[in-house]
Amino acid sequence: MSREILLLVDALAREKNVMPDIVFGALEMALASATKKRYTDDVDVRVAIDRVSGDYESFRRWEVVEDNDHEEPSRQFAITDVNEKGLKLVVGDFYEEPLEPIEFGRIGAQTAKQVILQRIRDAEREQILNDFLDRKEHLVTGTIKRIERGNAIVEVGKLEAKLPREHMIPKENLRVGDRVRAYLVKIDRDGRGAQLILSRTVPEFIAKLFELEVPEIEEGLIEIRGAARDPGARAKIAVKSNDPRVDPQGTCIGMRGSRVQAVTGELAGERVDIVLWSADPAQFVLGALAPAEVQKIMVDEESHSMDVAVDEENLAMAIGRGGQNVRLAAELTGWNLNIMTLEQVEQKHEVEYAKVRELFMAALDVDEEVAGILVQEGFGTLEEVAYVPLNEMLDIDGFDENLVNELRSRARDSLLTQAIAKEEQVENSVEELQHLEGMSPEIARALASNGIATRDDLAELAVDELVEMTDMNAEAAKQLIMTARAHWFEQQ
Repeated sequence: MSREILLLVDALAREKNVMPDIVFGALEMALASATKKRYTDDVDVRVAIDRVSGDYESFRRWEVVEDNDHEEPSRQFAITDVNEKGLKLVVGDFYEEPLEPIEFGRIGAQTAKQVILQRIRDAEREQILNDFLDRKEHLVTGTIKRIERGNAIVEVGKLEAKLPREHMIPKENLRVGDRVRAYLVKIDRDGRGAQLILSRTVPEFIAKLFELEVPEIEEGLIEIRGAARDPGARAKIAVKSNDPRVDPQGTCIGMRGSRVQAVTGELAGERVDIVLWSADPAQFVLGALAPAEVQKIMVDEESHSMDVAVDEENLAMAIGRGGQNVRLAAELTGWNLNIMTLEQVEQKHEVEYAKVRELFMAALDVDEEVAGILVQEGFGTLEEVAYVPLNEMLDIDGFDENLVNELRSRARDSLLTQAIAKEEQVENSVEELQHLEGMSPEIARALASNGIATRDDLAELAVDELVEMTDMNAEAAKQLIMTARAHWFEQQ
């Protein structure tokens, strides 16, 4: 009988093109399943087949668990019982007792066959999937086999992939039998059905389509540095040349627009703007907003945003229908873009300049003229005045060394005064918060440093906000917030 097992394993492994160990595992499961039928209780059985001789052994086993987790006596041993038996086992180990092996020839043939074939089918699918992944193909071409609840099931070689409804281009009418291209976005190893999840709407898809149409991209002469899409309507891609002799925009457009038209045809008519990438963020934004002409750009590094000034004639074009143009430009460049008229930009920045000017006048005890010069020279904070290199301030017309040193000294004194006031405020806040149950001085100080000064401030926080400020675990943060809110309910 042992020889029969070895012959069966060898034949199935060859026929199904899977490792012999997969077939051995399937047989062990089938034998274990058949052995369990001897018992009325739900028992745990393990079967081990010797890979060389074909002999096999059967064991009934119990998992060692904590006393309070001992809920299934037929499959579990409490740790106390294990200790009483003198067994050297710990929680998580298994205690096993040998069983009389069931005769291989008397196994329910149907049960064995089902278990073995299912395991082999799973192994076959995993092997095919691994072979596919080894090829690192992200752009997938296949045939739609069927439509299930609006999702298209695509046949890709011997694999099935799913193209979800939300990843199809809007208004696109895909039918059974259609050839379709898509981008592989995810491998779903837990799903019983299609394991490959495809998309025709992600920005990576359009990048791969251009790579297919433009040989210079594959050769490394041109790079696609980013893409943004409104699927089925409009897209923008940023391109960069690695060879000064190659025009990246013209190359991607192709002779008479042939290359970009081929991509547009695949994307159900989606219009594609090809933007020249630039390391200068402002220049990059200028290209991304085309065809609108920009008059002025004000960059705010701190908030990672830009105020973009255009004339009245270009305002609608820069924003685009439904905000499409500015939204895609923002997504492509990674900057928050505020489209305004030149007058609006100047008004906004005049208000901001006035605030900074008043700050300098109050903190540095200078007149409006000196404060205005500092603002015009690009100074926006007291820290910049206090710590900018001396020679930079000496380059300002009308500023001599005595004035510069006096301004720097006043700025540092003002910053020190603010720091002392803030520290006092933090200490007062810590004193108010630290009496709460679950609060520690360290947590109270972290909260106060983030502007959480009162019990009500703490009560209004979300759990994730508190976790981020203090590095507490979520459960402790939730409990502390509920403690802070307790007086709300008492008042009600």
